[in-house]
Order: sequence, then structure tokens, then C-alpha cells
Amino acid sequence: MNSKSFAEVLERFRTIEFKESFDLIVAIANGGIIPAALLNQRLNREIQLLKLNLRDTAQKQLYPQPRLLEEIRFEVKGKTILLVEDRVKTGTTLHYAQQLLADAKLVKTFAVNGKADYCLYDEACFRFPWLM
Repeated sequence: MNSKSFAEVLERFRTIEFKESFDLIVAIANGGIIPAALLNQRLNREIQLLKLNLRDTAQKQLYPQPRLLEEIRFEVKGKTILLVEDRVKTGTTLHYAQQLLADAKLVKTFAVNGKADYCLYDEACFRFPWLM
């Protein structure tokens, strides 16, 4: 599998430009946690977790649709949210997360790799440098 250096990926985190100002960063757990933390270094916003599951650690689909593993315990109504995921393959999890955050004023999506409002890469799968 292709890989990227941490320095290369980090540079993209440093230079990506956002048109909006966000009230909240919501990380899709578990994959979105590290990217959300890296984004928070720039944006300095509260981070919350949206605990969803669709695939196992080998990226094999576990369920027909994403599952919410824990109820949402943070306020989204009227907020401008940056929804963060590591990899977007089909968009199923990201779309489900957007539905769960429907009371927000605005939800913009971010992916390290894949299709999103903001993405660092949109290419063949590669191993993230923070994975062991």
C-alpha cells in the first residue's frame, strides 16, 4: 500500500484554507480523531466525537449501514461544524453523520483522503503516517 510521510501530510494540514469560521469540530470516531486534533492546532475550536461504526480495522464492512454507537451528548443546533473523517470511500458514514447533525446551522466535511468539502488528498488509498 502506498504511504505518505508525516511531514508531507502535516504540511497539507498547515496550508489548507477554509472559507468558513467553525464553532465546533466533530470527529467521526475513531478515524477522524487524529485529523481533528491536527486541525484543532490551527483552528483552536472545541472537539466532540461522533461515535459511528461501519467497518472493522481491516476496512471490511461490518453492517449494511453505519451505526451510532453512543448518543450525541453535545449541542449542534445553530452551530457551524467541521465534520472530520480520515478516509471517505463511499461517503456512507459521512452522509449518515451529516443527517445526525441536521440541526446545525452549517456542516462542512473534511477528509484526509477522499471526497469531501475539504480534503487533503483524493487519490488511491494510502497508509496514514500515524497508524501503526
